[in-house]
Amino acid sequence: MALPKTSWQLCLLAIIGGAVSALLVILFTLSIDLLQQFYLTKLGDYTSLSGISRLLLPIIGVCGILLFAWLTGYHYLRAGIPFVLHRLKVSYGIIPLKNTLNQFVGGVIALSTGFSLGKEGPAVHLGAACCGYLGSKLHLPFNSIRTLSACGVAAGIAACFNTPVAAVIFVMEVILREYKVHMFIPVMLSAIVGSMITRGFLGQAHELEFFTNVAFGPEHYLPLILLGVLLGCLASAFNHQLVLIIKYFQRWHITIRLLIAAVITGILGYFAPYAMGIDSSAISFTLANQDQLSVLLLLLLAKFLMTIFAIGLGVPGGIIGPILGIGAIAGTCSALVIMQLLPGEYVASDFALMGMAGFMAATLNAPLAALLAVVELSNQVELIIPAMLSIASSCLIAGQFFRNRSVFLMQLDVQQLSYRKPPIESSLQKIGVAGAMKTEFDLLENPSPQTLAQALTSAENKALIIKKPLQNSNDYYFAEFNVPNQDPSAETVVKHKMTPLSSQETLAEAYLALGEARCGAVYIYHREADNILGYITFEQIRRYLLEGKLRS
Repeated sequence: MALPKTSWQLCLLAIIGGAVSALLVILFTLSIDLLQQFYLTKLGDYTSLSGISRLLLPIIGVCGILLFAWLTGYHYLRAGIPFVLHRLKVSYGIIPLKNTLNQFVGGVIALSTGFSLGKEGPAVHLGAACCGYLGSKLHLPFNSIRTLSACGVAAGIAACFNTPVAAVIFVMEVILREYKVHMFIPVMLSAIVGSMITRGFLGQAHELEFFTNVAFGPEHYLPLILLGVLLGCLASAFNHQLVLIIKYFQRWHITIRLLIAAVITGILGYFAPYAMGIDSSAISFTLANQDQLSVLLLLLLAKFLMTIFAIGLGVPGGIIGPILGIGAIAGTCSALVIMQLLPGEYVASDFALMGMAGFMAATLNAPLAALLAVVELSNQVELIIPAMLSIASSCLIAGQFFRNRSVFLMQLDVQQLSYRKPPIESSLQKIGVAGAMKTEFDLLENPSPQTLAQALTSAENKALIIKKPLQNSNDYYFAEFNVPNQDPSAETVVKHKMTPLSSQETLAEAYLALGEARCGAVYIYHREADNILGYITFEQIRRYLLEGKLRS
């Protein structure tokens, strides 16, 4: 499991982790429904509340979120997909428990009290945390824990939307940002399990089954391209305004930020109740009022502002759900405008689905994930070409003219959370030290110079590791005859102090330990520093970087 190869062990753990992650996401979803039953006559329908109730509900929700955050520590409120991306890069997907608790409790409260957020953000966080915890408790190599955390993300997305294919592509395109077979297979298995468990508990239906008979012909292709252009502009405005809010308010205390988000949500919800909550309410209203452009534009503005302030000010929740809602409203509004410019036979609501695809693709910079999400949500393969037109034009406009990037990466940049590593480290992180270490060595304790020289001469292919007992610990040294750049005629014994590395570490940590000296070795231990399993030399790492393969 330490090597970048497909292994049945990792696949089995992906299935187990995916099942547990899906159950956790289902518990999260049912908790939201249970909480809403106390004050809503219909789940997700905030029109049943009075205007004053809609105004006060988000404020009450924020008080609950802040109370739990005060108990655990305010700095553990950081959660969601950007935080998962950060943890995957800096700690291989291992997420602190208190962050996960705040994501669960805070996400349930936020999504129950009308904030314009999605369930997929908490689902991704919970899935990654669950599988990362499983891998860390089993003391797996860190490169395997990273893959296992990605499996949890796939299971969480599949359990949230019941779209396993889109979940797999989302992980590869947005989370891991690379396609490798040894990662693809366990991620796929985890997504399958997550979707199967969701269907077993919640049924076969998709949550967004609004589109059952959408059809486009060649005459609609030009309007779809124009739709994509408008969506690309809107997506760029969405991403840049969100980043501006994060940048402006990030120095404010989290209590003030969440209260501001609550007040803005409450005020907008007072006038536009269909903009509150997850995307299904806004989409239903859009389809029922598809010919009222002014009403839909006001709904679009309210949903837009609610979402960027909720996400930008740190309310725990996801962004993909609101993106789908904004895309559906924007698609319908754009269709009504295009109908005035290009007369023909149009059904405005049909463009809502294309709006979801184009806006999601441009906002997340994930065209393939958006395409497959639309196909799975609509169960219509015939929509691939129309969706591709909308997606391609929206991504092109957003990227080329507005320099738009993935909203998650823009959030990480403005929050100064690292998500990149130098190319050498990124390459070496894919291999665990346990899969690359040499295991043949002799261990000598405080040998004399003569004994050491004799041992080196007769050691053949074995390495010599010297143990020097200290008061409370031991130091270990790697012994060899003259190193490169020394006089080859001088048979000088050179001893390099060895850095201990856990068997869970990767070659990246070994490279960082040896990179400055450019020689010597690290020793690999299991659980305890004196339980030596093997060693890795700098020469091994150098050869791997030059040749792309490990050599003994």
